Amino acid sequence: MTASRTDTPEGAPNDAKQEPRIGARSGPRETVSIIFRALNEEKWFGQALAACREQEIADADVEIILVDSGSTDRTVEIAEAAGARIVHIKKHDFTFGRSLNYGCEAAAGDYLVFISAHCIPAHRHWLANLIRPLREGLVDYSYGRQLGHEVTKFSERQIFAQYFPAFDKLPQADFFANNANAAIARELWEKHRFDETVTGLEDMVLAKAIVRDGGRIGYVADAPVYHIHEETLRQTRRRYYREALTLREIMPEVQLHFGDFVRYTTAAILHDFSEALSERKLLSVAGEVVSFRLMQYWGAWKGHTENRVLSHAQKESYYYPKPAKRQPDDGTTTGRSRRAPAE
Repeated sequence: MTASRTDTPEGAPNDAKQEPRIGARSGPRETVSIIFRALNEEKWFGQALAACREQEIADADVEIILVDSGSTDRTVEIAEAAGARIVHIKKHDFTFGRSLNYGCEAAAGDYLVFISAHCIPAHRHWLANLIRPLREGLVDYSYGRQLGHEVTKFSERQIFAQYFPAFDKLPQADFFANNANAAIARELWEKHRFDETVTGLEDMVLAKAIVRDGGRIGYVADAPVYHIHEETLRQTRRRYYREALTLREIMPEVQLHFGDFVRYTTAAILHDFSEALSERKLLSVAGEVVSFRLMQYWGAWKGHTENRVLSHAQKESYYYPKPAKRQPDDGTTTGRSRRAPAE
């Protein structure tokens, strides 16, 4: 399938401030492609692009690609002004995996980096840190930390803390991954490509295939982004429902019964209340916590209703709101699979 492209028009800004900063050269140069996918993301996209252009990375050229699925706001204009290459995908052709495949096909990079248009790199070494495990051969597919923004809901902050801890997992023991902030070598993407039929979790589908072939997935704590969700309650429920539809395909043993829905919703609310109390903000976030957690688990339950039964241990590791802990010696974790945050 061939992507429809629009290269940067003549007259677009082309001064030094528009390009990612390049560090000292000491060997053969590689190319890194940063790939965004977006639909009407003008609010945060400019900040995301600005942070990408400020990255300091040695011995690499950096290009930025936007895969746009029909934005009617200033998203494309912002990308053009930043010198990005624009790739178009029609709304009726859009899937999460297909849009990324379009971007990868258009990319020239030796390394392909995926970041949501509402994610903002937290510092100038984000890019170098994210691809370092790939360059060093430690892992085959890496993903970075996600942090809450000032507008992030309290419960989602707890989810970020649970699934994106402050320590590396290189490699990790399972196939959890998240394309809101991830990277892969081009040759590996060419071998596997993203599944274009799934309704979400295309990152975990790919990661599972990589692990099945003997590859390794790694988490880089010092490659953080601020992940910004400003969803309605309905959108939150829909997000978790959509992801559950795919989770039941890649983990067919997974199922939530109604009793599980009640249990995990209650546990998550109580966990968040405890955290909010320790931060002296319980009264201000209590209603938000209840609403968010209800939508999260309602969506997940609805998406799992036709699945086989998940073992007690697997349900505990996936759904119970317990923060991740550092493991001894090698820093890996046991098979915790998600899904909490999405792109």
